Amino acid sequence: MTPETYKEGSLSLAGTVAMGTGVMIGAGIFALTGQVAQYSGPAFPLAFLLAAVISGFSAYTYIKMSDKYPSSGGIAMILQKAYGPTTVAAASALLMTMSMIINESLVARTFGAYSLQLFDIENTGTLVPVLAVGLIAIAFLVNIAGNRIIGGVSKIAAVLKVGGILIFSGAALWASGFSFEAASSATEDGTGPASFLAGVALAVLAFKGFTTITNSGAEVRNPGRNVGRAIMWSLAICLVVYMSVAFAVGSSLTLEEIVAAKDFSLAEASRPAFGDLGVGFTVIIAIIATASGLLASVFAVSRMLAMLTDMKLIPHRHFGMPGGIQKHMLVYTVVIAAILAAFFDLGRIASLGAIYYLVMDIIIHFGVLRHLRADVGARAWILVSAILFDAAALGAFIFIKATSDPAIILIAIGSMTAIFALEALYLGKVRNKEVSGHESSHAH
Repeated sequence: MTPETYKEGSLSLAGTVAMGTGVMIGAGIFALTGQVAQYSGPAFPLAFLLAAVISGFSAYTYIKMSDKYPSSGGIAMILQKAYGPTTVAAASALLMTMSMIINESLVARTFGAYSLQLFDIENTGTLVPVLAVGLIAIAFLVNIAGNRIIGGVSKIAAVLKVGGILIFSGAALWASGFSFEAASSATEDGTGPASFLAGVALAVLAFKGFTTITNSGAEVRNPGRNVGRAIMWSLAICLVVYMSVAFAVGSSLTLEEIVAAKDFSLAEASRPAFGDLGVGFTVIIAIIATASGLLASVFAVSRMLAMLTDMKLIPHRHFGMPGGIQKHMLVYTVVIAAILAAFFDLGRIASLGAIYYLVMDIIIHFGVLRHLRADVGARAWILVSAILFDAAALGAFIFIKATSDPAIILIAIGSMTAIFALEALYLGKVRNKEVSGHESSHAH
């Protein structure tokens, strides 16, 4: 990659906020509104609000660490400082990386689902993954061009999609007379606490893009000041956008209609009041949001993988490819995302991403609480609260999925076990080499 691609101080505060909101809005509101409503029922706007609260507590840990140790691949840095060069640190960092790659495939499939609403096509089973993989390939090409292009695209896209989404929300609420159709049409038995919390767990995915900012710490100008500010601004902007959209969708569609169109619920919500013109406008905004979100995420993941390689926490093979480690990581990232987008549906992708992220988040909070709290000046009760919030959402989500889709729980547990086992094997080999090298030098 070109030297300027990861130049220190190349991201302004505005550019950093745009990148964070780009990832969050790209995935969260278009991909997850219907998914969250399916679990949380008519109170799904409240699920987004509670998810924002949980994310705010989580952000505290990342901000405290980034203030003292700003770094590209910041999550890997946090884990290594908390646990040392251990299997827990390496495997947890890979869980975060995989969660972000899963998020990319989620966004890419959302792009495909919304794009096809512009056409009268009934069988979309093949076309959605084709469009998703095509978008991932384009994101790869743009990322090769470097940071300057990414920052410029992110700023423009952030303004267009936030403005467009707010226009959609305001118009839909006005057309509905500010009634909340989803609540009035809901069945009397309602949604249980566990199911509601499962929806909250998915909604957390809509806010986790703030970790993209942490991972790009060294690229942010004046990171000790701006990383925390960018995270809080991004969370605040996204909360306003998400709440307005949730009420707009709930005012236009019944709960059953939202769930039926869960992969493209915003487009469907614009149809009753504005017809095909409204659908077209919403789809265009969705295309801009998902494409820019994928762009920012690919950038962040490649940085994190490159740092893990530099820290000797993961193995690296170039397979004959030219260029440096960062370019190779871009290739690995988009290949894995493309495979997931081709073979997993939105619901399962979101479920896997939620489990990975929440497990990793708990490990980070515990590590900072146990080993780094005094060093970074963090308050224990906030760290403990973050752990408890994550654990409650994760536990409820696993309970609900175990009854409705046990296969995805088995996939999650099996893949996480494999990640920890492979990391233990790799790090064991690294240590043996270091010991052998040390003994060899003394022998001479």
